Amino acid sequence: MSDDSPNAPSQDENQLIAERRGKLKALREAQAQGKGVAFPNDFKPEHRAQTLIQAHEHKPAEELKGEGIAPTVAKIAGRMMLKRVMGKASFASLQDSTGRFQIYVARDDVGEDVYNEFKHWDLGDIVAAEGYLFKTRTGELSLHASSVRLLTKSLRPMPDKFHGVADQEIKYRQRYVDLMMDEEARKRFTARSKAVSGIREFMVKHDFLEVETPMLHPIPGGANAKPFVTHHNALEQQMFLRIAPELYLKRLLVGGFERVFEINRNFRNEGISIRHNPEFTMMEFYAAYWNYQDVMAFTEALVRDAAQKAVGQLHLTYGGKPVDLEKPFARLTIRQAILAHTDAGKHVDDAAWLIAALRKLGMSDAKHKLSSRSLASLQVLYFEETVEDKLWEPTFIMEHPTEISPLARANDERPEVTERFELYITGREFGNGFSELNDAEDQVARFQAQVDAKDSGDDEAMFFDHDFVRALEYGMPPAGGCGIGIDRLMMLLTDSPSIRDVILFPALRREQD
Repeated sequence: MSDDSPNAPSQDENQLIAERRGKLKALREAQAQGKGVAFPNDFKPEHRAQTLIQAHEHKPAEELKGEGIAPTVAKIAGRMMLKRVMGKASFASLQDSTGRFQIYVARDDVGEDVYNEFKHWDLGDIVAAEGYLFKTRTGELSLHASSVRLLTKSLRPMPDKFHGVADQEIKYRQRYVDLMMDEEARKRFTARSKAVSGIREFMVKHDFLEVETPMLHPIPGGANAKPFVTHHNALEQQMFLRIAPELYLKRLLVGGFERVFEINRNFRNEGISIRHNPEFTMMEFYAAYWNYQDVMAFTEALVRDAAQKAVGQLHLTYGGKPVDLEKPFARLTIRQAILAHTDAGKHVDDAAWLIAALRKLGMSDAKHKLSSRSLASLQVLYFEETVEDKLWEPTFIMEHPTEISPLARANDERPEVTERFELYITGREFGNGFSELNDAEDQVARFQAQVDAKDSGDDEAMFFDHDFVRALEYGMPPAGGCGIGIDRLMMLLTDSPSIRDVILFPALRREQD
């Protein structure tokens, strides 16, 4: 990294790094003389901070070590986050994956040479300690060390202990420092892990089979999105990073698996925002003999279960406002949502009025082709511009136009719309599902319409997937399916304002070399 990089160390920080490198040099020189190892790898901690606290914090000091009572021994390791040197004895705080634990290090217990070395260890160093548990005068459970060892020398100083990492970009770019300093960040990603594990458990409990499908596709499909393009040298062909696993998962329904799901990474070469990252995690599931009503009910139950397992409750707060996942999720058609949340009134069914209203909202015929759209399509545009952000409580929005839903089954009574829904919470889309289209000839017509749209300049329109059509020609049972955005769900469950807060390593512009 060059000195003019925005994240380059300051002069003072460079001096501290030089001092730490000097200490490491001394460790290497000692190792060359047969005096220890610079980076030992033979210490095995037997206890974790939180486990010790939960097991012993409630005990009186006499029960830990009193007259005639054998001491409670412990063996821990972690990053040294605090150190307070007081002459012949010192306190330090070690942080492991579960939390922090205080150690007491006295010269007379560890030896003068080790104690002198300990006094020169730095915050951020990885330290091992063995000893017995006791309580300080203030009642804090601590480890009275009989031995301490330096396991890893930290070469970079940690951020200010009182302020942590203040720069948001550094938190995203150097997530390891963010996790090191911010307990809330660690809790957030622990909650994410619990939620994903819970979703997996929920799916298996309901007889879904977890599968894996390709991430490199010869034809991008399953969503209206712009793909990332790459090249496969051995096959000598262009390939695309997966934008959705849908078409492969439905091939498995054809093959005879009746319930399948995949927790997957998808890639879309589109914009970056507080709700969008170029690579993101989704969970897609498909069930034979379900329709979109069944899928909505299941999705509602799944979201509740994930919340319960991740944060232990269904009454959440997001951005300072309450969100209730316990009460039944609302269900509205696009038309009903417009009537409920705007003053469109009878004009909801007036194409000319909708076109005029959309023009006032900044849309143009040249870009959005307003005049050639169906009434249902105009209603969707108007909904997106005027209603979407008002759907704070969980709401299923149903009956999307057939022309923009190329993989969904059309409604038998109103073929201009599909048996499709989108789930909205806090004004954002969380999921998209529908009764699956299993009519091969209808699918051919839908794909052809997408090809025509692509030829007309729509770079997010789908390709024609001949093999998927061939699969449908073998016969796919009636089915329902859904894709749920895991990252957005985690934003909700952890009250995070940006998708970057719930992705460990979000996409960022490359640093200057």
